[in-house]
Amino acid sequence: MGASDSAARGDRIAGNLRLSDRDITVGENLLATHRPGPHNRAMEPVTLTTERLILRPLGPADAGAVFAACQDPEIQYWTTVPSPYLAEHARGFVREMVPQGWAGDTEYTFGAFLADEDGDGDGGHGDGGHRDGDGGHGDGGARAEGPLVACLGLMSRGPGVLELGFWSVKEHRGRGLVTEAARALCRWGLTDRQAARVEWRAEVGNTASRAVADRCGFVQEGTLRQALFSRGGQRDAWIASLIPSDLSG
Repeated sequence: MGASDSAARGDRIAGNLRLSDRDITVGENLLATHRPGPHNRAMEPVTLTTERLILRPLGPADAGAVFAACQDPEIQYWTTVPSPYLAEHARGFVREMVPQGWAGDTEYTFGAFLADEDGDGDGGHGDGGHRDGDGGHGDGGARAEGPLVACLGLMSRGPGVLELGFWSVKEHRGRGLVTEAARALCRWGLTDRQAARVEWRAEVGNTASRAVADRCGFVQEGTLRQALFSRGGQRDAWIASLIPSDLSG
């Protein structure tokens, strides 16, 4: 997330996030109150794969990695995760919020893990028998998981509209990993989930997050005045969108 993939604006991933350019992004409410999803039925979790990554729903075993990542002051500044961020926040996120979002077909939250081609990943999960989602690429089933590098999600914003959110682990920024993951996730949302539109929002000034959105092909649509609540006050926000006709390849 040339730029470095950082933190986006959002209110739901790992407790709430925003977009930047160093692997930390999230959509506006990606961990808030659940809203009716586009399909109104339970959604079976899926696994997506890219050239370098395995994207799968976060689970209880990932609480430690989420907790460690969210100690980053930049995530706490640019997103709405609790500050200070406690172990109980991470546990509640992976044990309750993530599965509830999938079960309610309202939020689809993924952890992005490095794919270990040698099969000796240190993520402690292996390939876990996860099936590939239709939006995936490569042979994710043959690769073990390495460390967590980012958290990403799509949240329902109304009929046919999803919002992208994401944050990245500080140690893995600057390699384009969040951009790679976000592209795969948005394609999945626009194809498998048949969304008409995926939105991205970030606080004005969050140029790192905006760079990630630009690299993913989002079309900038302008500024929403006083649209985000952050750090005790209302903030102006950039908004951009991706629709099916914007997809390439």
